[in-house]
Amino acid sequence: MTKTKITNKNVFAAMERLAPKSLAYDWDNVGLQVGSFSTPVKKIMVTLDVLEEVVDEAITKNVSLIIAHHPLLFKPVKQLSTDTPQGRVLHKLLQHNITVYAAHTNLDIAEGGVNDVLCEKLKIKNTKVLIKERTETLYKLVVYVPQTHQKVLREAIGKAGAGHIGNYSHCTFQTMGEGTFKPLEGTNPYIGSQDKMEFVPEVKIETIVQESLLNKVLAATIAAHPYEEVAYDIFRLENEGKKYGLGRVGTLEEELTLQEFSSLVKKQLDISGVRVTGDLDRPVKKVAVIGGSGEKYIRAARNAGADTFITGDMTFHTAQDAWQTGLAIIDPGHYAEKVMKEAVVQYLENEFSDNGVELLASTTNTDPFTFI
Repeated sequence: MTKTKITNKNVFAAMERLAPKSLAYDWDNVGLQVGSFSTPVKKIMVTLDVLEEVVDEAITKNVSLIIAHHPLLFKPVKQLSTDTPQGRVLHKLLQHNITVYAAHTNLDIAEGGVNDVLCEKLKIKNTKVLIKERTETLYKLVVYVPQTHQKVLREAIGKAGAGHIGNYSHCTFQTMGEGTFKPLEGTNPYIGSQDKMEFVPEVKIETIVQESLLNKVLAATIAAHPYEEVAYDIFRLENEGKKYGLGRVGTLEEELTLQEFSSLVKKQLDISGVRVTGDLDRPVKKVAVIGGSGEKYIRAARNAGADTFITGDMTFHTAQDAWQTGLAIIDPGHYAEKVMKEAVVQYLENEFSDNGVELLASTTNTDPFTFI
């Protein structure tokens, strides 16, 4: 069996299914940073940051594509000087034909992204979005199909992602009826003849579709439908769709003391130490999490009913303010976001393992801090 040739464009498309670029904040710079869409890819390395040491690792390991969380190019480049760290990085990338792609705030916000991985690692359950940014629009798709093809079409649109309601998939409603049409000159009808009125037993299939999946579901509908011209309707719904936003808030399976939970955070995130505010003997049950730098969301964590907030880059007075209001803080540092490396590797392995693409997580430590 011939394996499909995979290019960077295929990998980018897979990353954007996991973390759509539309979820990123408008100030962010996500997507292709350096390189080409069309370059064939055989080995991919996932990293938190693109520092010179990471690029050297990629060169040594013959990596052609780097997937990063933190964008290499965050601000416009006005001068490309190889006397600067960024200039040397860009020069090496171009010299060795290595492409860099970044998924930043979109990967923070996405379902299954950085914050969900952190919650999974820390055994935080029943999670909800902490800071809602948007709610996905839902649509109703109505399609008319001959009774002979209703099962094939229903399975195709369900496989494409239509029909999800809560924890149920493939949700549809069928109504039997009769379709009429007259094929005109130049047509090649699946049923009937030109210039002759046709009466066909048909089924009206109705289902619900998320905005992000609408084009995919329509393509699946047209591919599975026997007719030359597919009759369908799309209606925008007022139903509330999936909520997207930054951070998560949830509960622990069992109550722990702040001391016990802080030790768990340190162990599960494989870090040298954490900074903690609050009485170490106090109970921890409801926890808010924001990977990276989340100190400006103290109020959101408190309003969500969290007794403990996990985030990085806390400053003295903000931590002090939180402490005085009774909200415990656990600061594992910004580098705790490194949990995204193995998660993205696993996701891409599931996408491309049958195509001979090799995945690896960078082993370079890009944390600028050392605990002594």
